[in-house]
Amino acid sequence: MNTQGKVFKYPDNVDTDVIIPARYLNTPKAEELALHCMEDIDTEFVKKVQPGDVMVAGWNFGCGSSREHAPLVIKTCKTGCVIAKSFARIFYRNAINIGLPILECPEAAEEINAGDEVKVDFDTGVIENLTTGKTYKAQPFPDFIQNIIAKGGLLASLKED
Repeated sequence: MNTQGKVFKYPDNVDTDVIIPARYLNTPKAEELALHCMEDIDTEFVKKVQPGDVMVAGWNFGCGSSREHAPLVIKTCKTGCVIAKSFARIFYRNAINIGLPILECPEAAEEINAGDEVKVDFDTGVIENLTTGKTYKAQPFPDFIQNIIAKGGLLASLKED
C-alpha cells in the first residue's frame, strides 16, 4: 500500500479539539464533520486537501480527548497518511481502528516542509520526499495491522470476505 501527495505541516501537541473542534460533534455523519477538519489551526485545509495528501506533524499528535472522530475526519478528508514525530497513544490506536495510515518518523517530520511532495510505502516504511530527494525510514506496521488499515479499520477487517 502506498500514498503520494502534498504535505500539510503542523506543530507539536496538535490535540483532538484542533483536529475536530468539539462544537461540531453534534452530527454522526463523518462527511459533515470532515468539513471542519483542522479549521482552528488551518482554515484552508479542507479547501486544499486532495486525496493522498499527507499530514506531517511534531510530537504528541492527537493528544487530548480520546474521541475517535479525530482520525475519522482526517481519513474522511481522504488524507493518505499522517507522519509525526510521535502520536498520543489513544490517537494511535484509534487511527488503526478506523483504518487511517500513520507512521512515526521524527527525522522525516522535522525535515519535510509544507508543500513538499511526499511518497509513502507502508509495506517498507520508506518515506520519500520527492521535492528534496531525501528518503527516510519509519518502522512499518506488522502485517496484521497493515491488514486492518488496508481493509478500512478493525471492524471491516473482522468481516468475512
